[in-house]
Amino acid sequence: MGHFQVFTDAELASIRRGGKILAACLQMLRGEVHEGITTGELDRIAEKFILDEGGIPAFKGYHTFPATLCTSVNEECVHGIPGKRVLADGDIVALDCGVIMDGLYTDACISVAVGAVSPDAAKLLKVTEEALERAVSVVHAGAKVGDISGTIQEYVQSHGCSCVDALTGHGLGTTLHQFPDIPNVGRKGTGPVLPVGALIAVEPIVALGKGRIHQEDDGWTIRTSDRSLAAHFEHTLLVTEGGCEVIA
Repeated sequence: MGHFQVFTDAELASIRRGGKILAACLQMLRGEVHEGITTGELDRIAEKFILDEGGIPAFKGYHTFPATLCTSVNEECVHGIPGKRVLADGDIVALDCGVIMDGLYTDACISVAVGAVSPDAAKLLKVTEEALERAVSVVHAGAKVGDISGTIQEYVQSHGCSCVDALTGHGLGTTLHQFPDIPNVGRKGTGPVLPVGALIAVEPIVALGKGRIHQEDDGWTIRTSDRSLAAHFEHTLLVTEGGCEVIA
């Protein structure tokens, strides 16, 4: 059985500072997404913002990942590498980012429409974001990881979409991925019990198709096997007695 990391008040202050930078970065990036911008340009904007605010990009150099952002477009689920790809009208792009502050990690993601998107794409974005909000609403000390997983799965499937079940949320702290894994499918009432002060990343990753995945030759980008559209939303949450605090 794994263990949840415990944080001091000073460490929590650092986590909140990092989360504030990360949340502001993602909101800023939302306004930068437009037809004609490259994913590489978005990455450079994000890196400058984080560094200017006193944070450290969490993903750059993580297991040799080369960028500050993961930019996953359309059928790409996660870990898309920013570069020369030009965003086009009708695309959707997931902007996944992390910030290190005083050696402590935060991690969050938004998915954004580029211009006018199809009704199916708009539905996917709405369902994925709402699945995250519903998951947040069940997080509190004493809840079980399966309560999060089951809430996400039930909501997503009730709207005719699929969870990408091979990809999970996770604990956070002095490392980016730690105990516990937080699957997007599961049974309520099962799994590890969340204690007060646990730091977790909850991240529904949802596909319009079957939710099976394929890794591209770059060793990072993961897309849907059936090339159906995918979306990804994520919050870093601090578990409290009566609920949770959204850190980023």
